Amino acid sequence: MPEVCKRIRVTGIVQGVGFRAYVRRHALMLGLRGYAKNMPDGSVEVVAQGQERSIEELIRQLRESHFDIDNIEVEDLTGCNYAHFTII
Repeated sequence: MPEVCKRIRVTGIVQGVGFRAYVRRHALMLGLRGYAKNMPDGSVEVVAQGQERSIEELIRQLRESHFDIDNIEVEDLTGCNYAHFTII
């Protein structure tokens, strides 16, 4: 199966609450690469590269997490080439 890359924008109370560490932990368990980054508007941008099924599982885990998430937007990306999953 070919790998895919997706940008996931998460809004809600997601900064200063350990959300990026949560994303990284689950992304690594799913074998994903990319990053989680705080954005100036208070959202968190996640870029995830790997098997589509694994990215879908990460999104499911985010939706079901204990964090106060208002919305999750997902966009396909091309040209990703990440070696690790990092917190920016």
